[in-house]
Amino acid sequence: MKNFKNLLFVALFFITATVLGQTKITGTIVDETNQPLPGASVLVKGTTNGTSTDFNGKFTLQSKSNSGVLVVSFIGYKSKEAAYSSSNNKLTVMLMEDAGSLDEIVVVSNSFAIDRKTPVAVSTIKASEIELKLGTQEFPEILKSTPGVYATKAGGGYGDGRINLRGFNSENVAVMINGVPVNDMENGRVYWSNWAGLGDVTSAMQVQRGLGASKVAVPAIGGTINIISKTTDIEEGGNFGYTLGNDGYTKYGLTYSTGLMDNDVAVTVSAAQTSGRGYVDGTPFTGFNYFLNVSKELNDEHKLSFTAFGALQRHGQRQNRHLIKTFRDSERGRKYNSDWGYKNGQLTNSEDNFYHKPQISLNHYWTLSDKTFISTAAYVSFGTGGGGGTAGANKFGYDNSEYRDGPLGTINFDKIVDENIANGVNGSISALRASRNDHNWYGVLSTLKTDLTDEFTLLAGLDYRNYTGIHYTEVTDLLGGQFLADDSNVNNPNNQAQVGDVIFYDNDGKVGWLGGFAQLEYSKDAISAFVSANVSNTNYQRVDRFLYLDSDPNQTSDKYDFLGYGIKGGVNYNLDENHGVFVNLGYFEKAPFFNSVFANRNNVDVNADAENQKITSYELGYTFRSAKFSANLNLYHTAWKDRTEVARFQLQDNTIAFANILGVNALHKGIELDFSYRPSDKLTITGMASLGDWKWDSNVENVEIFDETNTKVDEVDILIKGLHVGDAAQTTFALGTNYKLTPETTFTVDYNYYGDLYADFDPSSRGEVGPDAWKVPNYSLFDTSIRHKFKFGNFDTAITARVNNVFDTVYISDAQDGSGSNAQTASVYYGAGRTFSVGAKINF
Repeated sequence: MKNFKNLLFVALFFITATVLGQTKITGTIVDETNQPLPGASVLVKGTTNGTSTDFNGKFTLQSKSNSGVLVVSFIGYKSKEAAYSSSNNKLTVMLMEDAGSLDEIVVVSNSFAIDRKTPVAVSTIKASEIELKLGTQEFPEILKSTPGVYATKAGGGYGDGRINLRGFNSENVAVMINGVPVNDMENGRVYWSNWAGLGDVTSAMQVQRGLGASKVAVPAIGGTINIISKTTDIEEGGNFGYTLGNDGYTKYGLTYSTGLMDNDVAVTVSAAQTSGRGYVDGTPFTGFNYFLNVSKELNDEHKLSFTAFGALQRHGQRQNRHLIKTFRDSERGRKYNSDWGYKNGQLTNSEDNFYHKPQISLNHYWTLSDKTFISTAAYVSFGTGGGGGTAGANKFGYDNSEYRDGPLGTINFDKIVDENIANGVNGSISALRASRNDHNWYGVLSTLKTDLTDEFTLLAGLDYRNYTGIHYTEVTDLLGGQFLADDSNVNNPNNQAQVGDVIFYDNDGKVGWLGGFAQLEYSKDAISAFVSANVSNTNYQRVDRFLYLDSDPNQTSDKYDFLGYGIKGGVNYNLDENHGVFVNLGYFEKAPFFNSVFANRNNVDVNADAENQKITSYELGYTFRSAKFSANLNLYHTAWKDRTEVARFQLQDNTIAFANILGVNALHKGIELDFSYRPSDKLTITGMASLGDWKWDSNVENVEIFDETNTKVDEVDILIKGLHVGDAAQTTFALGTNYKLTPETTFTVDYNYYGDLYADFDPSSRGEVGPDAWKVPNYSLFDTSIRHKFKFGNFDTAITARVNNVFDTVYISDAQDGSGSNAQTASVYYGAGRTFSVGAKINF
């Protein structure tokens, strides 16, 4: 017994010594402006014991010794050492920008890629660069110097920009804001007008090309765009900004942060108003952007963060492309827009867009131990708005001179109003309407991260979403008439619709999503690797209040489930401190989109057996890092099989039939290079080259078309093998310089080249062997900016001036192939000419 007591005493002594010898270190990593740095590495010097900062730049680390030194590092910043002890275990470490490394940062908890560790092709832009280069550009255009990216203003309206990544449009590019997916749940698209204020509240944006490192169960063919909004600032303060630009562009905004108060609560609010006439004729706009973040430190283990932001906006649109000849014949040239006019002296749009989509989330961060961490985001989004258009007799065509003020002039709304008034009790002959696309979206995304050993980390999580899209058309302007007759609703076939009444259609698309994912990561010395798998179930249901009587059970369809899954993996090996290589590969099946299931736009003729899209992708990469020069080289190969292709056919009796066609395959492959060279502390030179080879990879012959009685009514071919995929430049180059004229003054020049841009076309329209799509002329653009910082009294102030398309180059940015696959028959959008902005920001 005595020996047992002695043994117990010795054991307790060592346990106590071990516990007393451990020190819990907490802290925050910030940049020189006191902004938190998420994803920064914190390591106990001389050991492998380390962690990364969370979304708000905070970390918790358990040290086995009472004192020591932490090594803190972050891409684009100089590493820094910070001493700690049992009495000094709450640290704030400020990192300074590194003149000899890529100007990048790593972003957000469950979706970030870490340089020389995560085996993916990645580019990151932080807030200061966004502020310097945004100007009057569309938010996606910030990425135009990124390999594989093609971004344009599309029609040119405020928020109408679009982006393609490695030849894939937004339907096949996952876009996330603060780790929450925002692609439309029915069709996968991203409507950037919903996020027109993102430039004001983004702290970092990261593009992961190809498979990406995102750990949510979201299959992305082209890549993933992670956008991280601002969080609460570490210190109290704020700023006021004011910007002027071309065509009446005006923007002013205010941001204020309380800093961390005595009650461990921090609040940041931001608001901005933007308005202007628009570069393109008839595209006036106004937008109000807002942002709120409230964070609360409950204790060392728990933190809550509430975020709400949105952009309430309305803008005129250029919805219709035109022939090149039409633009040339117009007195307005590339600014020509056929979709507007004047009514009683007031500018009136026949095509416009209005939307408000607030995104609200509550994030809970739970540190269970020094090895296990859980982050959970519960979010909701309510979208209201839509796009304007016309109803009734089409008197709005650009070539209908009877209702135009001169050849290719503006719409003569007053004449249409007079005719509607004259039609009296018979109602409006023509009117304006809005196609509404409201929605209610709820979701929860939860991720567990635990260190199994010093080398292995496990991540797992759940992704739940519930979405209802509410689709209907409403009358917005009777243009002088007493009503608009509409017989589309079987429940009200003699509808004499007034302003605000629903016409044409009224249906809901209900989407349910439940996904799970798991990822095992390995990291030791020069090698890091991961393997991950995800599975998701998507169910669709349709409600139609116009096609079916209220008493008809078919008014609500059955639910249809589709299982998607994927697996991917990769390895990164750092050959030495300068050179590294990586490889990744993956396969996933993506559930068909909503309209592929309900292809006939009703609740009875349902394509319940719609096939998944199948994607196989692999990539090789090489990285080089040195004090002055950094570069990345990537080769990728992505095979896309059974692309969702719903063909629409007009039958001999003028009825319409649809077919979901299998075997429409494409192959996207290419090589990408980007670099950063900093020969001195004053000068940084960046560049990139992206050479793509994107082609349709198969013909589909003898496609049988059946009518609603399941009778074969037609047989067609789709002959596209070897044709280029359109809608994005396959060859792009960029070269940029950033020069510090003085410590307070920065001057930039950026050059971008676009080549091998083929006009977009519908594959199902190619029933015969024909020529390739029309190739748009190559073009080059120069942009420049200058920023000067100075003291305005006691306030730090900066003035930023920017000019896009410095030489006023005339170019075609978007094209739709015509019947002749040539310049004479293609419908196009011209890109914007020279634009400019000048803004000031005062920090207080």
